[in-house]
Amino acid sequence: MINCYETLFVVKPTLTDEEIATQITKVKDILAKEGGELLATNDMGMRKLAYPVEKNDRGYYTVLLYKSEGTLIQELERNLKINEDVIKFLTVKYSNTKEMAQFNKLVEAANKAETKEEA
Repeated sequence: MINCYETLFVVKPTLTDEEIATQITKVKDILAKEGGELLATNDMGMRKLAYPVEKNDRGYYTVLLYKSEGTLIQELERNLKINEDVIKFLTVKYSNTKEMAQFNKLVEAANKAETKEEA
């Protein structure tokens, strides 16, 4: 069954812009390879972490909003766990009507922000 998911992941602050873009592309490639449909990407940029993780006080946050089968989550999280440049990640599943309405708002907001950046 196809569900909607949001995955937030944080990469190390010591990476260059090209390395950060490569890490984001790797995660997107896993989604595409496993049959997920990427709806929106929200690059939140460098942010201060709530608490130090692996001696890092900051990290580069990225949120992916997508639709997929539940089996994709296992493969995605497995890859995030073994990636040494990813310091944190979280996946949220949206299932009921209220959650789906919020998910659709998040997708719209992320796509609006993306089109503003391109202009």
